Amino acid sequence: MSPTPARPAEFVGGQYPVLPLRTEVHLPGRVASLEIGRDTSIRAVEAAAKDDNQIVVIPQRNPATRDVNPRDLVEVGVLSEIVQVVKHSPGRFTAVVRFGRRVKVDGIVASEPFLVAAVSPLQHRPSVAQGELVAMAKQAKDHLAILIAEAHSRKDKGKPDDKEDKAAAAATQKETAREALAALAAVTDPDLVVDHAVPYVDLDRDELLALLIETDPARRLEKVLLPLERKAAVLKLKGEIGAELEGETSRTHREKVLRDRMRQIQEELGEADENAEVDELRAKVDASKMPDEVRAAARKQLARMAGMATASPEFSIARTYVETLLDIPFGTITEDRIDVPAARAILEAEHAGLDKIKKRILEFIAVRKLAPQKQGPILLFVGPPGVGKTSLGRSIAQSLGRKYVRISLGGVRDEAEIRGHRRTYIGALPGRIVAGLKKAGSMNPVFVLDEIDKMTADMRGDPAAAMLEVLDPEQNKEFTDHYVEVPVDLSKIMFIATANSLDSIPGPLLDRMELIELPGYTALEKQAIAKRHLVPKQTAEHGIEKDKLTIDDDALLDLIHGWTREAGVRNLEREIASLCRAAAVKLASGEAESVHLGAADLPEILGPARVTSDVAGRRPEVGVITGLAWTPTGGDVMFIEARAFQGKGDLRLTGQLGDVMKESATAAHSWVRSNAARLGIEHDKILATDIHVHLPQGAVKKDGPSAGVALTIALVSAVSGRPVRNDVAITGEIDLRGRALPVGGIKEKLLAAHRAGIKVVFVPARNEKDLIDVPPEVKAELDIRLMQRIDDAMAVALGPKPAESDTPPAIPPPTSTGGTRGVTERLPS
Repeated sequence: MSPTPARPAEFVGGQYPVLPLRTEVHLPGRVASLEIGRDTSIRAVEAAAKDDNQIVVIPQRNPATRDVNPRDLVEVGVLSEIVQVVKHSPGRFTAVVRFGRRVKVDGIVASEPFLVAAVSPLQHRPSVAQGELVAMAKQAKDHLAILIAEAHSRKDKGKPDDKEDKAAAAATQKETAREALAALAAVTDPDLVVDHAVPYVDLDRDELLALLIETDPARRLEKVLLPLERKAAVLKLKGEIGAELEGETSRTHREKVLRDRMRQIQEELGEADENAEVDELRAKVDASKMPDEVRAAARKQLARMAGMATASPEFSIARTYVETLLDIPFGTITEDRIDVPAARAILEAEHAGLDKIKKRILEFIAVRKLAPQKQGPILLFVGPPGVGKTSLGRSIAQSLGRKYVRISLGGVRDEAEIRGHRRTYIGALPGRIVAGLKKAGSMNPVFVLDEIDKMTADMRGDPAAAMLEVLDPEQNKEFTDHYVEVPVDLSKIMFIATANSLDSIPGPLLDRMELIELPGYTALEKQAIAKRHLVPKQTAEHGIEKDKLTIDDDALLDLIHGWTREAGVRNLEREIASLCRAAAVKLASGEAESVHLGAADLPEILGPARVTSDVAGRRPEVGVITGLAWTPTGGDVMFIEARAFQGKGDLRLTGQLGDVMKESATAAHSWVRSNAARLGIEHDKILATDIHVHLPQGAVKKDGPSAGVALTIALVSAVSGRPVRNDVAITGEIDLRGRALPVGGIKEKLLAAHRAGIKVVFVPARNEKDLIDVPPEVKAELDIRLMQRIDDAMAVALGPKPAESDTPPAIPPPTSTGGTRGVTERLPS
């Protein structure tokens, strides 16, 4: 870098070739290499080189313009000298140029074969007094001297490690620094001081262009004084830091000094204005719709941030907190789509059956139309897996035009998952409720709390207890998350919880929700679901065009009865996927252009039927009766076996029975003994007969009172020798007076009886109200009878006692794995 040359006094102007620069701006006092590529520029450089090497370098106003346009050139250029020209290839070469003095461009006098400009001396028009101008120049020179000394010191530190070479290099750099400082001291023209300072400050193209065309030396000095002062201050601070840390071994003290000084350096450079970030967050907080209490909390954190260093952990924690408050959509409410017919159409299109659910949803939409300010309901969908509880939530959100958020609560054991973590913890985050609001972007989404019965408590708290405030309409207006620590209004959210069982849901939490049961689908409903949803979905997932695979209705029914036994449709979907894979093989291999599957094709693809009727192949037997059970996966049949043999009148129970079922068996035994005479059984025979009651599938726990009537009839059959009809199933609780008491899960049990091929079902008379929920096709195929007392069922279920000469029927082999899949019989409400 050469010192600024003295301005020749004899210059009066003239005409010179023009070298236009598109992207670069150079000021006097520098030597630079310029890449020349445009034809006019090449010809201008060649002409100047042949003459006196003088050329005028003029920047373009618009760097994006590739073509040379005289009107795009600025009015001030730099009269320069071409030092050397190096050719690289035809039409491309580099020119080494020494930039001399600024000149005024009076006009372009020629444009072919290259640009020629008429130039004259640039007139300087200072806006301040000469004394003030000299003082500004001296201040700039003082700062510039510090930067020159530091720049040469840096070069010295970059030399090789060899001691002799390093010493020689240091001496050379010191000499160069002295020469540069002496040259600076000799500069008296304020305008030249600016040109001398430009290489030591960081200016962009627009700033350099402004310095080039500025004719007021005072304004030119002002443009470089501030960056010179900042850089000099930074160098001074660095020196103070080095002196303060010299000999210091305490890591904590060193870090404190460095952090404080780094903040000062950043402020001097203007590179990290921490208040700018705080001001930006403050502007967002002021423009947001958050309540006053929340805004006050955010402003308090912003006030703390203003006094922190940006590199401190506390600053990051406070910033994350304020950003979280800004992400919560306070005041943002989506408008409900109050259109009952449209909502009904959406629900009918996406779900088959579930009439009670659809009715409740349409009621909610109608109430919202009449009372828009009503708080959102809290619904609890209870039913076996695969019946569409979760997908119903999405359909509800779509029908209302609301945002949809699903939160899986299965396996949640930490209260902080619901209420959030305290900000004092590392990695603290808000709870799932607030996170769901951030995701939804509105304060009134449809929230699906999936598997709410799968939450468990441990040493970290009880999440179910934390849900009490979330799901209480009287409290959730001011729900407080531990992380945000400000009230968040949850009252406009439509909460929908799903569960498979009510047993694990605490009573207070259950009391806050409106219970809606989804018992499962009938075979016809499953067939409709398969045709409308499952088959199109699986064909699309397997890449099969719409008309390339057809499945008969009879095949779907056989698939439902022979290969699946479930309340929902998940296994049915898997089997349909197997059919699609088999069809895909035929289509991909070219065996067929389209595939049609009937009922006869199922065994070839899926193998033999895996499910048969629980009563198929059975005959009336003594002591064997079919009961009905409710399980978390739907209803199921349950066989009860009783055998009488000589003993002391004892009752033995096996099959992993719960306490309630054991009490039912004891009550049944007592009733049989007390009514022995009326039943035609000798009292002495009962006293000398032991009875063993067994429920198959001993690995599965069984409990509940609804097997009471069936247990009683099984005992009467075992003691009296009268066989029990194999096409009869019974459910109901008993008391010691022989009355049939109501039980729960009637719809699920009747669906199970229908699937198993039962013909006659006895239910307590007080359960007649529950029959309204039973699908009509099930009622049509089942003979459902109401019983007030045990005798009502016994008169039909028990056949006549066989003659002495009759051969007792052989015990048939087990037919299927019927019985209870679940573990607990639900008690009636």
